[in-house]
Amino acid sequence: MYQCTICEKKSVRGHKITKRGMAKKDGGVGRRNVRVNDRRFMPNLQRVRILINGRVSHEYVCSACLRSGLAIKAPLRVVRPAVAA
Repeated sequence: MYQCTICEKKSVRGHKITKRGMAKKDGGVGRRNVRVNDRRFMPNLQRVRILINGRVSHEYVCSACLRSGLAIKAPLRVVRPAVAA
């Protein structure tokens, strides 16, 4: 499912309302609804490497959780030089 791993934010259903006409304050007879189309409002999800219970995994996280610090990004892998024996 397309939702945030941390806050479980997901898409919500809504409408796009198409209007026709000129507003009364501009000299027209008023705006009228022509049609109502169903649509989905999608969250801003990013696929990032985060730490969950001490383990690194790729998860979908919303941008609000990334900005607020709820999702802790995993550090980059550090390559250590080989120790001479």
